[in-house]
Amino acid sequence: MGTKEKLQKKLLSKPKDFKWSDLTTLLTHYGYREIKGSGSKRKFYLETPRSIISLHKPHPGEIVKGYVIKEVIIALKNIGVINGNTQV
Repeated sequence: MGTKEKLQKKLLSKPKDFKWSDLTTLLTHYGYREIKGSGSKRKFYLETPRSIISLHKPHPGEIVKGYVIKEVIIALKNIGVINGNTQV
């Protein structure tokens, strides 16, 4: 199992310890490009199929909030890289 598959499996388990660096690695594997906004605002942009995920980078720590994990799962379902049967 490769890095992308391991991170996707971990994301789908909705862990309490999912790191921002793991999230950005996973989204990059799917072709998303990170766009930095002011402060902690971040957008992840995918050109084809068009998808934008707007998030706030966690601070002071690196652990991603549960609602962010749910938003990312929904976005990945919408572009068809995660099975639609997965519970959010």
